[in-house]
Amino acid sequence: MSKYTIHVDDQDFIVETDDLSTFNMHKIAATNFHVLKDSRAFDVKLVSENMLKKKMTVSINGNPYDVKIDDVFDIMVAEMGLLEKTEATSNNVNAPMPGHIIDIMIKPGDTIEDGTPLFILSAMKMENVILSDGKGVVKSIEAKVNDAVVKGQLIIEMEA
Repeated sequence: MSKYTIHVDDQDFIVETDDLSTFNMHKIAATNFHVLKDSRAFDVKLVSENMLKKKMTVSINGNPYDVKIDDVFDIMVAEMGLLEKTEATSNNVNAPMPGHIIDIMIKPGDTIEDGTPLFILSAMKMENVILSDGKGVVKSIEAKVNDAVVKGQLIIEMEA
């Protein structure tokens, strides 16, 4: 039995796979579904999806909703406090959690934008693509492929 947290607009719902058996869902088309729940009918349409970020927009009876789904690993990472941001005086990129560097996708001198893939960190048996949360120019890379890193360790130094 798996547990998920489903964020719909400003509300959070905890759902377990056993809960899904209470839904009667029929696929009408590739992105359209007819759902029965507690003797109520719902017309559900998948408007857009970003599976990498586990986000989607659905329309239920014509009303749009932004949805984000956290699986058991997302919940575990959040409970461990690994998603908390700390104040920093620079744009440097530090390891968000302990792990091993699998790949580095940038080099010194590269100009990066918000959302640019920087490196891949293997942690908790998962490969995590670490993205930039701002823009700038890479000054130096302080780690290399196969390095073991600790949470908070400097990985990428950005130009001031």
